Amino acid sequence: MNDRALRNIVVGLGGKANGVTREDHFQITVASEIMAILCLSASIEDLKERLGRVIVGYSYAGKAVRCRDLNAQEAMAVLLKDAICPNLVQTVEHTPAFIHGGPFANIAHGCNSVRATKLALKTADYAITEAGFGADLGAEKFLDIKCRFSGLAPSAIVLVATARALKYNGGVAKTALGEENLEALAAGVCNLKAHVENLQKYGVPVVVAINRFASDTEAELDLIRRTCSEIGADFALSEVFGKGGAGGEELARAVVAACEKPSEFRLLYSDSASVKEKIETVAREIYGAGSVNYLPAAEKSLDSILSADPEFSTYPVCMAKTQYSLSDDPAKLGRPRGFTLTVRDMRVSAGAGFIVVYTGEIMTMPGLPKRPMAERIGIDADGCISGLS
Repeated sequence: MNDRALRNIVVGLGGKANGVTREDHFQITVASEIMAILCLSASIEDLKERLGRVIVGYSYAGKAVRCRDLNAQEAMAVLLKDAICPNLVQTVEHTPAFIHGGPFANIAHGCNSVRATKLALKTADYAITEAGFGADLGAEKFLDIKCRFSGLAPSAIVLVATARALKYNGGVAKTALGEENLEALAAGVCNLKAHVENLQKYGVPVVVAINRFASDTEAELDLIRRTCSEIGADFALSEVFGKGGAGGEELARAVVAACEKPSEFRLLYSDSASVKEKIETVAREIYGAGSVNYLPAAEKSLDSILSADPEFSTYPVCMAKTQYSLSDDPAKLGRPRGFTLTVRDMRVSAGAGFIVVYTGEIMTMPGLPKRPMAERIGIDADGCISGLS
């Protein structure tokens, strides 16, 4: 239900017997703590332990009330007993793949489940896993959250780039991205450089996958190749969309070669760093910010989090930020530098094991698009449905 009215609600209006009157809110499922717990749990026992840690409220004395205090974790685990099992599917060329978990990296940690990744590693020589949205979001959280908790260390990182996206970062309107524009592409490759430099900080070889569109010209692709060479990143052309598996052979060979290179994976920050130090490290090292501004609500939330349990200070941070820019302002394209990142609120996901940091105007309950898909759906007199694809 993508309903703007659910972003901020008042509940408990039926009197004392029907609950406490309070302000509350809904989140889209992918931003929920339960989704994160499902993806980070290593086993049923770990799932139950994490569910038990979920904070559902606070006592009048300020003490956190958790699901385990309500004896709810066993029943919650029963509901998730099948969902925790990775889903095995196959591609159109009969290649096995796991599709399991769905947190969005702009508002959550953006990775598939630990169980699916570890199962893939046991069943193949190479396992490729996706971290959603831009590398400043999905990759950062995969490396600083998922790898931190699971003990996984990637052998190589694949950064997907397109000429269209880079032209957009160079100032081209979305309606004109299919036209050759070397000037805009040259201006937009600064965004690619930023992502590559960020990923190189983790000590893992980086391969740029140039995802080719039918409208891309050889001149545009050559410009991207030259950029990759200048910044010391391996690269390969990916034409999987147009040619299927055969279109991915060049990229596959590049990834295998990168996996053979020396790798010294390291996290961006330590558990012992303060919450603000973690936020500011990500803001500075990944986003390119010059400073961080904490709104009063964020300061109050952080104080409440740390007073509820000092152990929360050791948690990694999960940044909720727009996916359209390295900054917290979707209008700042390319490679913004020295800007002020605004933190407006924080919330602890005690079961998942991280602190969610809300920046800019990012929302965890999106509204409907300008033209909802429901307007395109119809059914005729024979019961044939249209508009679902």
